[in-house]
Amino acid sequence: MAKTWATLGVDLHLEPNSSGGLRRGLTDALRDAVRGGRLAPGTRLPSSRTLAADLGIARNTVADAYADLVAEGWLTARQGSGTRVAERPVPQRTADTPPHPREPGRPTYDLVPGAPDLASFPRTEWLKAARRALAAAPHDALGYGDPRGRVELRTALAVYLARARGVRADPEHIVVCSGFADGLTLLGPVLRGRGLRSLAVESYGLDAHWNLLERAGLRTVPLPFDELGTDIGESAGVRGMLLTPAHQFPMGLPLHRDRRAAAVDWARRTGGLILEDDYDGEFRYDRQPVGALQGLDPDRVVYLGTASKSLAPGLRLGWMVLPSALAAEVVALKRGGGWSSGVLDQLTLAEFLTSGSYDRHVRAARLRYRRRRDGLVAALAAQAPGVHATGIAAGLHAVLQLPPGTEQSVLRAAAWQGLALHGLTRYRHALSTAPPLDALVVGYGTPADHAWAGALAALCRALPSP
Repeated sequence: MAKTWATLGVDLHLEPNSSGGLRRGLTDALRDAVRGGRLAPGTRLPSSRTLAADLGIARNTVADAYADLVAEGWLTARQGSGTRVAERPVPQRTADTPPHPREPGRPTYDLVPGAPDLASFPRTEWLKAARRALAAAPHDALGYGDPRGRVELRTALAVYLARARGVRADPEHIVVCSGFADGLTLLGPVLRGRGLRSLAVESYGLDAHWNLLERAGLRTVPLPFDELGTDIGESAGVRGMLLTPAHQFPMGLPLHRDRRAAAVDWARRTGGLILEDDYDGEFRYDRQPVGALQGLDPDRVVYLGTASKSLAPGLRLGWMVLPSALAAEVVALKRGGGWSSGVLDQLTLAEFLTSGSYDRHVRAARLRYRRRRDGLVAALAAQAPGVHATGIAAGLHAVLQLPPGTEQSVLRAAAWQGLALHGLTRYRHALSTAPPLDALVVGYGTPADHAWAGALAALCRALPSP
């Protein structure tokens, strides 16, 4: 049976110009591809037989073109190695050639909040779960599938969230998304279509989230903040609010129980909707974490969670637990153009959850991050006694209060120490009426274990002396 181009060797796209003859046209096309960088040095070319079959020309024509380019130095041909693009020396910069501008050096230590210790990602267990999940997956799992996400993951999430976070979840009302921002992107147009024009948000938070809501046509209105957390009583005139009740970001406090009850009462009384960002609810170090606000009223709270802090943000795995009345609208929007995370990652996370691997990983991570936070508190007490870590013992960051007017100078000192670090000011809503606070938001999740001591020492050197 005759072989076709689809069954032979590697693919190589060429368009020889036959006006000067096939051999010359092929030689010129190959030379241009090498000279222009489309064929990198070391690239193995198809055999003369394969390329001749692909182009529908005689094998000798290809062999002659290869020979011409070998003679010119563009290609090399060795027994057993085939025909390859020749290595070329890197041009040396002369005295008249201006040097390339030097890129700024990367910080030695990254203390920006928001990311876990990626070096501790459970690669071995994740790979085992992926193999089990793929072996058990039905063929139709690899199709376009349900816009809500794979039923295996939605079912596993419903069980886990009920057990670990007190969420009342039906797999039918869970929608898998690619992270919290993706969830907000889906919810924004739905809320706007329901007549919402503004959304109450916390005085301190992420402007990326506020911007997503603004782009959906929802004005964000900051709520006051005090020692009890966000003041829900100041939410008149809005029909929705975005909260981080278990561990406010970035201030680090849980929403007081009276404020939690007030938030749910507001939603019931006004017909409003609460968006609950449970971004790091698994990580409480001094006691059992407070349960999700959604458990108090699943019809008035949208629960949003992700694997970004517990596993890795690169997985792009998140989920929404939606009130039944809202689920159909979100699913319809997602069916019209939204995309979920990859099916194989969804199936792997489902297996990771049901096998108990997720619980084991979270417990190990909880111990590791608790030690880091304890180390931070101890280092401050010993080397910078005038600075204190505030907020509860939870999550992957701590807020360090600074003397008034010193935030910017401390950030400059931190940069000199090779620290990537954020001040609290960058998380303050532009419309907040609360007086600004000088503080650092220190993420202790990112540095690898071996680098944590060095990061702490550099941080303490940057802090103001008592």
